[in-house]
Amino acid sequence: MKTDFFAQYQKEISHFISQALAEDLGDGDHSANACLPEQAENKAQLIAKEDGLIAGLTLAEKIFKQYDPNLTFKPFLKEGDTVSKGSIVFEVFGNARALLATERLVLNCIQRMSGIAHKTHQLQQKIKHTQCRLLDTRKTTPNFRLPEKWAVHIGGGTNHRMGLYDAIMIKDNHIDFCGSLSDTLKKTKSYLEEKGMNLPVVVEIRSLKELEEALHFQWIDRLLLDNHSADELRGALQQIDRRFPTEASGNITDKNIVEMAETGVDFLSLGALTYNTSILDLSLKAKKK
Repeated sequence: MKTDFFAQYQKEISHFISQALAEDLGDGDHSANACLPEQAENKAQLIAKEDGLIAGLTLAEKIFKQYDPNLTFKPFLKEGDTVSKGSIVFEVFGNARALLATERLVLNCIQRMSGIAHKTHQLQQKIKHTQCRLLDTRKTTPNFRLPEKWAVHIGGGTNHRMGLYDAIMIKDNHIDFCGSLSDTLKKTKSYLEEKGMNLPVVVEIRSLKELEEALHFQWIDRLLLDNHSADELRGALQQIDRRFPTEASGNITDKNIVEMAETGVDFLSLGALTYNTSILDLSLKAKKK
């Protein structure tokens, strides 16, 4: 994953903004159009209503600028900075109708992203004494995956695959549909060679038998140990003996994350980073003259 998330996904983020604005605006913001002169200009401030960690400033600026390039955006914080209740996060100045047309989309994105980044940061701090890294998953909101994974990145987590296209992940259903793990991996290797593709391959391991099978396929990029207890994980890691990078998933919570990280596993993947996180309460208010 590149350090600059926006640079890597600039085209997709621009498309997301266009689709999100179209969803909200339809044939126009009739509320603002009804009461504000077309050329009226105003200033608005984003104000934190609680303590937390800010994420989504870059996306907020892109939304404003994509809708109206003449809007002026002035941030007072950087991505990943902590914020205190009552602090001003940024100011934006320009056409009043443009500010109101983009207000809700900006708030929806930055509140959600800040909540995810804050949660990711909290959990990564809990395990910072280990070499273990947090991974997100594909358990994301449809059509909102980019901002959610961007927030994990800002919060200090590591992005898993973006979708089904940029990595191969052999899971329980693939194995059960094919009949065995060995058959699944043989077919996967043939597919990659036939297509001339060089995608990373992650393999989910549910049992000791599957682990023993997987160890024969040295080209695998990572082993995912699913729904293992800490003791089971330690036993599996001993058997793997650092021959493959490892990931653990399933039933990992705030209460057991330290114990799981201390087993020596390389990654912990948590769907809850994106699907079960509260927003950071923020408000975009007109600055009174």
